[in-house]
Amino acid sequence: MSGLTFVEKALARAAGVAEAHAGDVLDVTPDLIFSHDNSAAIRRIFLETGFERIARPDRIAITLDHAAPAPTTQHAQNHAEIRAWVREQSIAHFFEVGRGICHQVISEEALILPGEVILGADSHSTHFGWLGAFGMGVGRTEMAALWATGQLWLQVPESMRITLTGQFQPGVTTKDLALYILGRWGADGGQYRALEFTGDAIRTLSLDQRASLPNMMAEFGAMSAYMHPDQAIFDYLASNQQRDYTPLYPDDDAIYSDDHTIDLSSLEPQIALPHNPDNVVTLSEVLGRPVQQAFIGTCTNGRYEDLAAAAEVLRGQHVVVRTIIIPASRDVLLRATETGVLQTLIEAGATINTPGCGPCMGNHLGIPAPEEATISTGNRNFRGRMGTRESDIYLANPAVVAASAITGQITAPQTILNNNANLQGASL
Repeated sequence: MSGLTFVEKALARAAGVAEAHAGDVLDVTPDLIFSHDNSAAIRRIFLETGFERIARPDRIAITLDHAAPAPTTQHAQNHAEIRAWVREQSIAHFFEVGRGICHQVISEEALILPGEVILGADSHSTHFGWLGAFGMGVGRTEMAALWATGQLWLQVPESMRITLTGQFQPGVTTKDLALYILGRWGADGGQYRALEFTGDAIRTLSLDQRASLPNMMAEFGAMSAYMHPDQAIFDYLASNQQRDYTPLYPDDDAIYSDDHTIDLSSLEPQIALPHNPDNVVTLSEVLGRPVQQAFIGTCTNGRYEDLAAAAEVLRGQHVVVRTIIIPASRDVLLRATETGVLQTLIEAGATINTPGCGPCMGNHLGIPAPEEATISTGNRNFRGRMGTRESDIYLANPAVVAASAITGQITAPQTILNNNANLQGASL
């Protein structure tokens, strides 16, 4: 008998069965389910089922983050319906406009814990693998069923293991690793499979760095994307957790459909070209392409270290294209304020907006004009993703976006940092 993967253990636990294997179909009771601005549409589907009360309101979270503050009357009406619904159903975890993006907020609030299962009405719910949890995105109809019954059937997926070795070179991040994976194996490389990231290299990654990787595996087609949790994760959760948990780890002799190793030290900065996240080349191949807008934020790269990396590049400089920066949460914004990072960004000419998703999905706060190009830290660059079909979107890490904002063309951050160092040396 072979050992078990993480997902086999996690879904068996959530289904209340002793053991499960890839291919099994289970009735899973998740530890938390969540939705965002789409809760108004989910509510209408829920009511059509004939149910009147949500089964487990104590295990539901709702954030207002995708179009917040409301940019139109329709969005405002949706928000109003959601607030009334939260009160009517006694939903336990509701986060108003400005608290931040669902994935970031739920992580900060320690609402999901290692070894647990979370299902969200958002495709980037793979995000929660950074905490050692099973996170998966579901559709609105599935979420309405979860509201009604507290359960959902799932087929246990096969697992794909990626072992990470070595350490990143300066200027290379998990965003580059995610883009490298997409470029190497394509957008359907992980289709309906569970990813496991393992290896000693994980310990070298900061917490902010870790979250970007499973988040972007949604673009890889993965059902979930787990990272081995360690003491750094347990310490992060300790101050807010409201219940005990048992982290889960795969067995040494677990069976994987694919098994790969990536040496982080071999990677260089990557960039996704229009119009797919897997249309990836190395940064050095596209230096000099013009951009008219720079955007730093989203659930992929809106955390404190992302803003700090941009500030390091922008310190003493001034942007020549409009540069929009949106912290992933209120906590991120507060920390950036306290440390001076925010002041550096503002002095460089950046525009700071309310914590949330911003222009990532084309609702508001930075929609490009036709024929304009945006370089973004977001996770998607499909045609029309940011609200304008006749515009191009490049995906890159925050330092690359900041450097490009200074020159108006795709630029390696080391160019800016070296110039800054030379200027400082000359003034001594």
